[in-house]
Amino acid sequence: MSYPKKVTICDVGTRDGFQIEHKFIPTATKIEVINAIIAAGVRKLEVTSFVSPRAVPQMADAAEVYAGIDKSRGAELVCLIPNRRGAEDAAKAGVKTALLFLSASETHNLTNVNRSVQASLDGLKDVMAVANGAGMAVHGAIATSFGCPFEGDVPAERVADLAVRMRDMGMHHVSLGDTTGMATPPIVKRVVEAIRRRAPALELTLHFHNTRGLGLVNVMAGLEMGVTHFEGSIGGLGGCPFAPGATGNICTEDCVNLMHELGIETGIDLDALCAVARRVEQFLGRPLPGQVMRAGPRSKLHTIAAAKRAVG
Repeated sequence: MSYPKKVTICDVGTRDGFQIEHKFIPTATKIEVINAIIAAGVRKLEVTSFVSPRAVPQMADAAEVYAGIDKSRGAELVCLIPNRRGAEDAAKAGVKTALLFLSASETHNLTNVNRSVQASLDGLKDVMAVANGAGMAVHGAIATSFGCPFEGDVPAERVADLAVRMRDMGMHHVSLGDTTGMATPPIVKRVVEAIRRRAPALELTLHFHNTRGLGLVNVMAGLEMGVTHFEGSIGGLGGCPFAPGATGNICTEDCVNLMHELGIETGIDLDALCAVARRVEQFLGRPLPGQVMRAGPRSKLHTIAAAKRAVG
């Protein structure tokens, strides 16, 4: 099997992961985590969201977080923008890359943003105008690309149609979100193939959840299709609050470990990234689902003195 020589892994933990935490995470802590992820070599991050603080209180400090990030290392800092007001606030904060989203499923879109898919498409044009006027690069994201907990399977051609419409608005990069962990390798291949038939030059990012334990299996399917952009969440944080049964995103460290074992370059220091995950686990005060952060990479050896021995 031939895999890409190099991939880009975007960490979404401080937006997608932090946003569902009930206890407010101090602004300084958010900045500390983002800067540590960047220092570990991650060069693309979804850092915050310029959403109404009434809707998502955890993101109320978006402008302050963005201002405090170390921008000297050249990482691409992506901010989720849900509407025109969010775009205006992001422009004032100096945001360079915006992420605009909708769902492939009508029911999930209504549950998530209280509007139809067509209404969301119409709204994206308004947000695009503000973002373009501020000189932002604009990326798109399609939630429930691989299945909806309310509607079941989502036709691949529907996802492809939305991706093409986003491209036609001026988005050259679209993320396909698993959202509820319904993706399987055959579904991943079907959706990617449908988009490539209609928009071969469109850059795709794959965003998987590990709800049913298939997260990294689906990453492998993406690699086999030649996809080079993936998203993960530090420690495996996250999960859609509007999708029953959804659990966290695939873990960034676990994904990086997989890439390194396949001989694929990421530019990321895995040990440093695991240290960040353990720090996040510490201040959240609960175990996180990441595996490599606990066991270490396969090459990590242990002394005999540290091992338990059978007695008797």
